[in-house]
Amino acid sequence: MGLYRRNDSKTWWMSFTADGKNYRRSTQTEDRDFAKRILKSIEGKIAEGKWFPEAEEKPADFKFRELAEKYKVWVEGRQKSAGWKGYVIKQLLEVFGNIPLSQFNTQMLEQFQTRRLKKGNKPATVNRLLAVISHMFTKAVDWKMMQKHVAQDLNVKMLPENNRRLRYLSKEECLALIEASDHHLKPIVITALNTGMRRGEILGLRWDRHIDLKHGFILLDNTKNGERREVPINQTVRTALQGLTRRIDVPYVFYDPSTGKNYRDLKKSFSTACRKAGIHDFHFHDLRHTFASHLVMSGVDLPTVKDLLGHKDIKMTLRYAHLSPTHKAKAVEILDGSLKGDFHVFFTVNEKEATPVGVTP
Repeated sequence: MGLYRRNDSKTWWMSFTADGKNYRRSTQTEDRDFAKRILKSIEGKIAEGKWFPEAEEKPADFKFRELAEKYKVWVEGRQKSAGWKGYVIKQLLEVFGNIPLSQFNTQMLEQFQTRRLKKGNKPATVNRLLAVISHMFTKAVDWKMMQKHVAQDLNVKMLPENNRRLRYLSKEECLALIEASDHHLKPIVITALNTGMRRGEILGLRWDRHIDLKHGFILLDNTKNGERREVPINQTVRTALQGLTRRIDVPYVFYDPSTGKNYRDLKKSFSTACRKAGIHDFHFHDLRHTFASHLVMSGVDLPTVKDLLGHKDIKMTLRYAHLSPTHKAKAVEILDGSLKGDFHVFFTVNEKEATPVGVTP
């Protein structure tokens, strides 16, 4: 009676007696401590008269495809990332669609990571895919589609991400990009450079819900981190917004005149503007980096930059802390100028030069 292993298997099995009959069951785990807890739980139920053989039968072996269908329905209407997750689920189905949930293991998911990397995906992209799979399995356990120990045994480490890329424009490049932008794109770029808002936040702006020119701010009620955010409007943004054509039948700030719907895709026009301006390796999201970078270089403190960007954790804002060493040097120079008149008390002067006390020349 107790725990044991079969042949060369690493999985722990358990042997116990109930109602005078011997039973042998796989714990379906290689973790001995976890296997002990499973056996102890069963022994406790037996002692209480609450263990029944039929209750220990395995649940129906659902396939990944069945989980994906249920998960997609659950996501829709609940999460702002439903559209993106739908795209991810479609990719996952091509790989794991017909695989039973009980057969998933760490090696299988690590091989998936490797294939995606070889395909050219960045570590951050692969991590987002694994994060979706992980949450799907969490819900599978909740929905009794997957045994808890199977999900717990999946131990796939996230790949280290390279978040060092911080592309931002100089003031001259900003002006060049605005000048090179088409008529519809120009006010959008100006808004991004002066507010640090994300593309989705900008393109989703509505006059009736978000814009308050009277008090000078934009109210975002549907942000990435789920919290409301007030974005101040400076004079440049105010002028850009006041120059837009408003239509009674269109609530959006930035919209396609031919359809009356807000813009969804700016890739083509933005790429064209960058090319005309001679700007390379630059994406729309980098306008947000440009906004934050110039704030930091202008001496704005990081907590304020954090609030303006809508970061939940200041760790995300710290990526801008290293910017422009010359500005840090200027800060030290200010200190030097402020205390210079008092430092003479720390020096002794001989006939040839000033020598700091305690330092041998």
